[in-house]
Amino acid sequence: MTESIRVTKGTEGTEGTKAGRAYRAPLIAAASAALLIAGAAPAPASAHPAPAYPASASAGAHRWTPGWATAVQSPSQSWYPTWAEAGFDHQTVRQTVRVGADGSELRVRLSHAFGTTPLRLTGATVGVSAGGAAVRPGTVRALTFGGSASPSIRPGDRPTSDPVQLPVQAGDRLAVTLFFVGPSGPATFHNVAMETTYRADGDHRADVSADAFAQKSASWYFLEGVDVAGKPAGARRDTVVALGDSLTDGAASTPGADNRYPDQLSRRLAAEGRPRPVLNAGIGGNRVLSDSACFGEKATTRVRHDVLDQIRVGTVIVLEGTNDILMGETPANACTTTNRRVTAAELIEGHSALIRAARARGITVVGATLPPGKGMESGTPAETRTALNQWIRTSGRYDAVVDFDRVLADPLNPGRLLPAYDSGDGLHPNDAGYRAMADAVDLDSL
Repeated sequence: MTESIRVTKGTEGTEGTKAGRAYRAPLIAAASAALLIAGAAPAPASAHPAPAYPASASAGAHRWTPGWATAVQSPSQSWYPTWAEAGFDHQTVRQTVRVGADGSELRVRLSHAFGTTPLRLTGATVGVSAGGAAVRPGTVRALTFGGSASPSIRPGDRPTSDPVQLPVQAGDRLAVTLFFVGPSGPATFHNVAMETTYRADGDHRADVSADAFAQKSASWYFLEGVDVAGKPAGARRDTVVALGDSLTDGAASTPGADNRYPDQLSRRLAAEGRPRPVLNAGIGGNRVLSDSACFGEKATTRVRHDVLDQIRVGTVIVLEGTNDILMGETPANACTTTNRRVTAAELIEGHSALIRAARARGITVVGATLPPGKGMESGTPAETRTALNQWIRTSGRYDAVVDFDRVLADPLNPGRLLPAYDSGDGLHPNDAGYRAMADAVDLDSL
């Protein structure tokens, strides 16, 4: 089991906070309205043990460039129905991702990090997406793992496929298709994908047509990353990882448009002739100090795999703390909140732990101030956010600072988002707001 970075915390309370409930309600509405979701009925979240992480994916990776990645979490029904807890049985699941690098071959990384029983993958393919669940003819490639087309994946493992020849360019969309002939069991997944995933009954992994894929979801399942290779990458440490919550995850952005702020930062770097991988390690609802069965491991735990073990990481941008302030602490392996509010001092120690972890690997750490939002306009939440932001700006602990607070706040009402950047829930930016966040990053700080 991965050991958490030690963070000072107080005692837990027992009652749900109004701020926590206020936060969850608009996010549920935004996510549900954004994508058509069909799947299992909501079920209570179940507890799952933390995974034992294998060796770093970066070992021997000098020829590889990270093309896409996501942060995975334990199977749960958190904000809307997903397929995670039920898993798949004699079904094919097709998932679309956008790669941010060029290459002539690629490999796919899966995750069974939160599994409790062996996972039998009957078969998998990758191809260039033709839109929706369709795949461009002539691009479908069968995937093998250690030479096996039908591997058995142990609980906690994160297998990487053998390389396949498939030329891709930055901005291309790939379709990764997995088939399970028997029950998969609960699926390690990423909840808020802001992308449509498709499911079909039976074996359709080689289909280029979308006809069989009538069922839709808004999450990614068992899928963790895609790496590309072409010209030698050497040992450059040019990868940027954005570590955060739903503001990094892109909640309330246009589904399928890749308008999350890390996506827009990636496009900005390319447009200015400074292309480099930008990986999104955001998890909606995530916190610095508390694990949750619904919102992922706390940042001080997951930083190890989601940031430090990625390929050639040179910079991490940290945008975390909003959910700690709004929801308080969470009892272990639960989705409920408590009335024990975290303090600015505790959040500062959590951020300090993240800084120490990154610095120990020689990684540049950029601190992002917390934008205003619903539930933090006044009182203790406002005071905590202000104190944390002041520390981020002035303490000198971060190597650089990006001031998302000042970028997104309404000058006439600094406790609220600027209306032009508000998605409508008072907490999450719209596409223009995410673009403003990407534009605020000093490229020289990366």
